[in-house]
Amino acid sequence: MNWQGILSIYRYEMNRTFRTLAQSIVSPVLSTVLYFVVFGSAIGSRIDTVDGIPYGAFIVPGLIMLTVLQQSVTNASFGIYFPKFIGTIYELLSAPLSFIEIVIGYVGAAATKALMIAVIILITSAFFVDLTIAHPVWMVTFLLLTAISFSLLGFIIGIWAKNFEQLQLIPLLVITPLVFLGGAFYSVSMLPPAWQTVSFFNPVVYLISGFRWSFFGVSDVPVVISLLAISVFLAAGLAVIWVIFRTGWRIKA
Repeated sequence: MNWQGILSIYRYEMNRTFRTLAQSIVSPVLSTVLYFVVFGSAIGSRIDTVDGIPYGAFIVPGLIMLTVLQQSVTNASFGIYFPKFIGTIYELLSAPLSFIEIVIGYVGAAATKALMIAVIILITSAFFVDLTIAHPVWMVTFLLLTAISFSLLGFIIGIWAKNFEQLQLIPLLVITPLVFLGGAFYSVSMLPPAWQTVSFFNPVVYLISGFRWSFFGVSDVPVVISLLAISVFLAAGLAVIWVIFRTGWRIKA
C-alpha cells in the first residue's frame, strides 16, 4: 500500500478546503443554523414533542445527516472531477497508485470534511437545545459509514459527470429531496399509513432513523435494518468503483 501517495492526495484535498474556508465550512454551518431557526422556532412552536422528544432536539440528527450527505457527495464528486476537467487525471492514473489507493485518498478527504462539519453543527446545536446522546459509539459508527458511503457515491458522480451542471444534478435533484422526505424533520409514524409505506422505499429513511436512534433510543425502523441498509450501500459503491477502474469507463476514454 502506497501510503505516501494516499497521503499526498488526502493533503491536497484537505488544503483545498482550508483555502476556501468560507465556502467549505462556514457556509454549510450558517445554512444549518438557518434551518434550525426556521424549523426549530417556527414549526417547533406548534409541535412540542415527537415520540416524547422536544422538537428542537428531534431535528438535530436530521440536520446533521442532511449536511453529511450533501457535503460527502459534493466534496468527493468535485475532488475527482476537477483532475478530469483540467486533464491531470492521466498523471494520476500513470502514478504508482492502485485504484484502491486513489479512492482512499479522495474518499477519505471528502468523508473527513463532512465529519468536521457534522461535529461543528453538533456543537452549534448545543447552544439551541439540550442534547444528549444515548449511544455515542453507534452515533460515530453511523456517521462514519454514511460519510464514507456517500463519498463513494460522490466519487462515482464525479467520474460520470461531463460538466459542472451534471456535477450538481444528483445532489440538488436527488439527494436533498430524499433527505427532506426521509424523516429529517418529522417522524415517519406521523404520516398516513399509505405514505408510511411509500417512505420505506426511500433509502435515506433508514440512515436518518438509525442515526436518530443513536441520539434518543427511538427509531422508525429497526436499527439492524438501518445498519444493513448502509452496509449494502457501502458495498454497492465499492463494487461500482471497482468496475469503473477495471473498464476505464469515462476515465481513459
